[in-house]
Amino acid sequence: MKLWDKNIPIEHEILQFTTGQDPLFDRCLAKYDLLGSMAHAIMLSETGLITGEEGKALVAELKSMYQQADRQGMELEEGIEDIHTQVEKILTEKLGDLGKKIHTGRSRNDQVLVDIKLYLRDELRAIVFLLKGFVKTLLSKSEEHRMLLMPGYTHFQVAMPSSFGLWFGAYAEALADDLKFLNGVYSVINQNPLGSAAGYGTSFPIDRNLTTRLLKFGNLHVNAINAQLSRGKTEWYMTTGIAAVAGTLGKMAMDSVLYLGQNYGFFSLPDALTTGSSIMPHKKNPDVLELIRAKCNRLQQLPSTVISVTTNLPSGYHRDFQILKELVFPAIEEIKTCIRIADQVMQSVTVNKNILDDPKYAYLFSVEAVNKKVMEGVPFRDAYRAVAREIADGQFSPGRVPGYTHIGSIGNQGTREIQSKLEEALSGFHFTETNEIFKTLTGYYR
Repeated sequence: MKLWDKNIPIEHEILQFTTGQDPLFDRCLAKYDLLGSMAHAIMLSETGLITGEEGKALVAELKSMYQQADRQGMELEEGIEDIHTQVEKILTEKLGDLGKKIHTGRSRNDQVLVDIKLYLRDELRAIVFLLKGFVKTLLSKSEEHRMLLMPGYTHFQVAMPSSFGLWFGAYAEALADDLKFLNGVYSVINQNPLGSAAGYGTSFPIDRNLTTRLLKFGNLHVNAINAQLSRGKTEWYMTTGIAAVAGTLGKMAMDSVLYLGQNYGFFSLPDALTTGSSIMPHKKNPDVLELIRAKCNRLQQLPSTVISVTTNLPSGYHRDFQILKELVFPAIEEIKTCIRIADQVMQSVTVNKNILDDPKYAYLFSVEAVNKKVMEGVPFRDAYRAVAREIADGQFSPGRVPGYTHIGSIGNQGTREIQSKLEEALSGFHFTETNEIFKTLTGYYR
């Protein structure tokens, strides 16, 4: 069954090719298609395009379908092209001609757009919730190890003193910044395209503001053409947000892989989070972190992949957009898994408290020696050369107590300020529970 069926035979292979993986990924959209259809049915009745009783009957049947989909999902029957077709087929079987009226004033183009936006809205909420917990883990670790020193590196060379408190806090703040970036992604996605039909509006007297309110969108895609232009762009915004988070996680994973190696020895992990070797009995491999690194590297390429599909398409709908589902939907699950695993790893990591006893870190405090001379009145460049000579002559004997006081440095890593950044970023999201929208829609006629 196809909503565009004109009783013209279509070759089976062609039909399979054009349907693609929609039967698989459209299962993710089932609940959202039903919510959008409820809002649309209410709007049709409020504008007089169907009667109040017809609207009530449609919402009642859609409610039953939603509850079933919520419990056990919704499978597409053999020969059904997409979730929109499946919903309309069931409505027509249950309600006869009334079921056929649900498509009045809309197109599959705005229908799939509203489904995707509602779905992405919920998935962003899940990602934000996971990131919130992870940032709190990192801030807790940062405070726990605020004064525990570790070497800092530049160019893979020993550079200056750092601390575990700084390292954990750095990634906490980076993720708080990523959450701020996701604010913008969320606000762009959270706009209602319903009623734009195939991208040029409709001659029916619909009320697009009503569906915006019913579905709790933050705004309306005002221009019907721009609503359709958001297809592809919406997926790009989402994958760009995912890529930002993946960039932070991937770099943290890379640091951790290095720090777990025997040549660094900064961290250790419990056996349950490592794997062994088939021939080397001593091995404790950080496979989980290596897989986070690899998956996050791949996720960072995703915006470019989306662009490669949509670049140079003119305005209006094109079937090219269909394959974006198979790019974006698995990526959402992958970034959520990476956040959960990274959080678990950081909760379990043990730090080495005696790193700086190793003689290879003898020059770690050379900058401190320079700064000490400067504080005694020696010009910086002269102090620098004096310490350099001491090192070259083998006469350098530094102290081991760093004298940092400014915010964002050893012992004063700014946990409170990073927590404030986190709270500010979280306050930018105005999430509405999908169940609350469901209650609003199903209680409309009471």
